[in-house]
Amino acid sequence: MVKLTMIARVTDGLPLAEGLDDGRDMPDSEFYKQQVKALFKNLSRGQNEASRMSVETGPYVFHYIIEGRVCYLTMCDRSYPKKLAFQYLEDLRNEFERVNGNQIETAARPYAFIKFDTFIQKTKKLYQDTRTQRNISKLNDELYEVHQIMTRNVQEVLGVGEKLDQVSQMSSRLTSESRIYADKAKDLNRQALIKKWAPVAIVLGVVILLFWLKNKLW
Repeated sequence: MVKLTMIARVTDGLPLAEGLDDGRDMPDSEFYKQQVKALFKNLSRGQNEASRMSVETGPYVFHYIIEGRVCYLTMCDRSYPKKLAFQYLEDLRNEFERVNGNQIETAARPYAFIKFDTFIQKTKKLYQDTRTQRNISKLNDELYEVHQIMTRNVQEVLGVGEKLDQVSQMSSRLTSESRIYADKAKDLNRQALIKKWAPVAIVLGVVILLFWLKNKLW
């Protein structure tokens, strides 16, 4: 099953588009997304020259193709057919180049083509079930071969130890920052409520005190 899909410009690693619904059923999706971004950064430095590669990471595999200075990457279960994964990427590449080809080099902000998510989601649905007649035909297509595509481990690609630790630290930092942000938001809400209702409470307190004193005096 296709889990994640991301598209980036190879020259600088700038993310151009991704599947917005991807990874929602994965508790550790942020960790793998950070691995993808680290991989894009490596590609921008020219550290991996292969235009097609599979990279094993935990129970999943990253598959990517590079065409026209753009990297199209998907993460699938290890059991998902390699041939289908690469044909899925080819479909994305063809449409992305057709729709956005003349704007890729000038894109200046991350996810400039986020609307491409619509096509990603539509295409992903076609490839999810490997038992459909359409996908069985694609698996039997002898003209499309993937045996020559290299498979490596993520530790080899990102670097053993240090770079993986950095990815893990980035993921941990994001989680920590999210918690800090949530705590600050709660504090701000609490302060806003106090500012809003404190004057009302003071006025009510004064009224109650005057009423009590009046009853005492009379």
